[in-house]
Amino acid sequence: MDYYTQYAGNPDANTYAEQHTSPLPPLLAELLQYTLDHHPEKHMVSGHLQGQLLRFISSLLRPSRILEIGTFTGFSALCLADGLAANGKLYTLELRHEDAATARSFFARSAKAAQIISLTGNAPDLIPQLTETWDLVFIDADKTGYKQYFDLVFPQLNPGGLIIADNVLFHGEVLKPEIKGKNAKAIAAFNEHVRHMAGAESVMLTVRDGLLLIRKQ
Repeated sequence: MDYYTQYAGNPDANTYAEQHTSPLPPLLAELLQYTLDHHPEKHMVSGHLQGQLLRFISSLLRPSRILEIGTFTGFSALCLADGLAANGKLYTLELRHEDAATARSFFARSAKAAQIISLTGNAPDLIPQLTETWDLVFIDADKTGYKQYFDLVFPQLNPGGLIIADNVLFHGEVLKPEIKGKNAKAIAAFNEHVRHMAGAESVMLTVRDGLLLIRKQ
């Protein structure tokens, strides 16, 4: 069992789903393999199935402005960028300089290179400096910051805009009767926060480690 399937409710179903999902474009496949081969935290990359889902959602929405909180090696940013409108922009925020540098090296080779803006620093400092309103936001950074990031971006989300939060099942830890660990507790609190958020509707998907889709009404 590999790291893609170890948290899935049915690993065989997850493998079957990947087999029946379209292959990644060459640059994305190369970046995914590079991350798996070289990064000590390779488990953090979205992977084939989730990556294609992000591409699919973005391509359906055709967003003009995308915000990603947590670039990592750039795989999910490139997935999301595929759906950008012709004049669209994607801003991606990363704390770690080495990961941001890896991401930028792949961004530079993308057909969307001119539309991707990579920023390095603390997301709570960077987000208020961005004067855009968002059509699509992807949150995949430190788990203790999810609620803060959500509260910062939700007011700037356009009506009908979508926020996608990753790892909302947190390796199944949020399912346990007693939730332990600061990250699992933070994710559980975030999920409840969204559940009771006025002006938002949500659906939680059990893809990989859980995705929460939140649409602004």
